[in-house]
Amino acid sequence: MIAHFLEYISVERKYSPRTVEAYRDDLRDFCRFLGWEPEEFDPSEIGEVDVKTWMLELLETEKQSPRSVKRKLSSLRSFYKFLLRTGRVNKDITARIASPKADKPLPVFFRPSEMAAVEANLQSESANSQSALSTQPSANSAQPSAFTHLRDSLIIEVLYQTGMRQAEMLGLKDSDWDLQQGQVRIFGKRRKERIVPIGDHLIRMVRDYLAARAEATGSASSPSFFVQQSRSGEFQPLTKHTLYTTVRTRMGEVTTLKKHSPHVLRHTFATAMLDNGADIRTIQTLLGHASLSTTQVYTHTTFDQIRRVYMSTHPRAKGKEGSEEK
Repeated sequence: MIAHFLEYISVERKYSPRTVEAYRDDLRDFCRFLGWEPEEFDPSEIGEVDVKTWMLELLETEKQSPRSVKRKLSSLRSFYKFLLRTGRVNKDITARIASPKADKPLPVFFRPSEMAAVEANLQSESANSQSALSTQPSANSAQPSAFTHLRDSLIIEVLYQTGMRQAEMLGLKDSDWDLQQGQVRIFGKRRKERIVPIGDHLIRMVRDYLAARAEATGSASSPSFFVQQSRSGEFQPLTKHTLYTTVRTRMGEVTTLKKHSPHVLRHTFATAMLDNGADIRTIQTLLGHASLSTTQVYTHTTFDQIRRVYMSTHPRAKGKEGSEEK
């Protein structure tokens, strides 16, 4: 039954492989808690008490966070909705079970000064290696090529200027860019399409990258927009590992944040838009959020900034803040 459910969310609901894997792991954990292998799952043998006992085990014995347990319960809920809809059960035993309350952490983001610093670093490195563009780098070259610098700069800028997700970036094709109209087509979760406008600066960077890629690969076309060179010297689509490492390395040079992943650049995009006057509905559309409540977390981040500025600058508020600290 679990295998059928995983096939359903993968093929019919078009969930990402990573999401399907998370559902699979959660359901396997539940089965093994009951002493079964996933293939032995029998819904007729399970009741609400079993689910509640599992949740207590996760929270109290395994010391898992409420957020993690909430996600696991969500996986089980989805599974039981599938069983109910397909006639395999006549009752959803998860319907009356309350999820553990979990505080939603505010998103972290890079400061404008940090974004300016990483851009300056990449531009400087790219300028120092421009001569490498005329010759294809060897597979054993210890120094990154000028093409790699251009690509890394573009990776940072695309994430920062469009707010796209990591998976969305890896799926980009040349045909998704409309440089004449100044826009990029993004395929989000469940292949939902959205169009995001881009500015002149990013348009120039894309054109420079395409020219550099054509010279490095010897071809103007590519099955994937972002590419990397393998150890054998062949070019292939950019991998998730390379993308993640590129962002962590580049942003790690300019920030003290513990988290500096591609997703932090998505948060930075949303926060920058909101700080500069964009309305929440526009940001929701640009990010591809299905629910406005998902986007509203950024309003808390911005309000927190406003509060700090207010407390540090208003004479009455400043006095009160100071008295509280004494």
